Amino acid sequence: MMARKPLLALLFDTFFFAFFLWGCEAITTPASAIEITDGLERVVRLEEPAQRIVSMAPSNTENLFAVGAGDQVVGRDEFSDFPAEASSISSVGGGFGDYNYEAIVNLQPDLVIAAEINTSDQVKALEDLGITVFYLKNPTSLEDMYANLVTIARLTGHEGEAASLVESLKARVSVIEEKLGEVSERPKVFYELDATDPNAPYTAAAGTFIDTLIGQAGGENIASDLGGQYIPISAEELLLQNPEIILLGDAAYGITPETVIARPGWEAIDAVKNQRIFAFDDNLASRPGPRLVDGLEALAMLLHPELFQ
Repeated sequence: MMARKPLLALLFDTFFFAFFLWGCEAITTPASAIEITDGLERVVRLEEPAQRIVSMAPSNTENLFAVGAGDQVVGRDEFSDFPAEASSISSVGGGFGDYNYEAIVNLQPDLVIAAEINTSDQVKALEDLGITVFYLKNPTSLEDMYANLVTIARLTGHEGEAASLVESLKARVSVIEEKLGEVSERPKVFYELDATDPNAPYTAAAGTFIDTLIGQAGGENIASDLGGQYIPISAEELLLQNPEIILLGDAAYGITPETVIARPGWEAIDAVKNQRIFAFDDNLASRPGPRLVDGLEALAMLLHPELFQ
C-alpha cells in the first residue's frame, strides 16, 4: 500500500502547481502588453511600449516629443517641423496626402501613429504590409487633447511624463480662466486662414479648434454660426459682422496688416479702422497638441491685453 503524502507536502505541491500556471500565463500574456481602442474603434495591441515609431501627422509628432518619446520616433511626415529636432528625422512623405510606404517599411516600425488627416485606406494599406497602426482622432476640447497625450504616453511607455505634462498644462489654463473671469465684453473676432481670394477669404467656423480657442480666450468668432468648418466668407458678410479684431493665421504666407488695410472696402471694418489686426501663428491653433495651450494664452493676451499688463 502506497504511503500517503504528509499534508504539508500536498500543500506545497498545490502551491507550486498554481505558481507554475501563473508563470505560464505571465509568459503568454506579458504584464507590459498594451491594448487600447483607437479612433477607428479597433483594439490595437502592443506586446510592450513601442520603440520604433513613425508619425504621420505634425500633431502626433509634437505629442510624441512632448511626452518624452522623441527619441523613439524614426520617421515623420513631411510637415512635422516642431520641435526643431523633428526636422532631422527621416521623412516618409505626406505632401498632398502621398506617403512613401516603402520608406515606412524600411524603417521597421513597431508602431505607426496616424491622425484624421490620414484616410482609412491609408491605414489599411499599412496594415496589409504587416505594420501596426494606431489611429488618433483629433480632440474637440482641451480635455480630449489631454487624453490624447495620455494615450500616446501609454503606447510609448511615458505615462509618468504625460501625467506631469497634463498637470502643468491644466495649471496654465486655470490661470487664463481666472483672469478671464473678470471679462464682461467679448470682442468680435475674424480669424483668416487663406486670403488667396481676398474677396472671399477662408476662415474657421464651429467645430474647429480655432473656434473653440477664440471662445475660451474671451472672444466671439464671427463665423461660428455660418455653417461648415473651414469656409469662405464674403466681404459683404464681413462688413455685416464688423469684427473688432482680425487675426491673420495666414501671416506665414505673406499676409500682413498692411495688405489687409489696402483691401478695397475693408476700411469700413472696425478692426481696420482701429488697426487691431494681428499676425498669429496658426500652428498654435490648428495642430491639436500641447501647443494649443500656447495658442490659448496668445489669443487671450491679444483679445484682452488689459488683463495681462
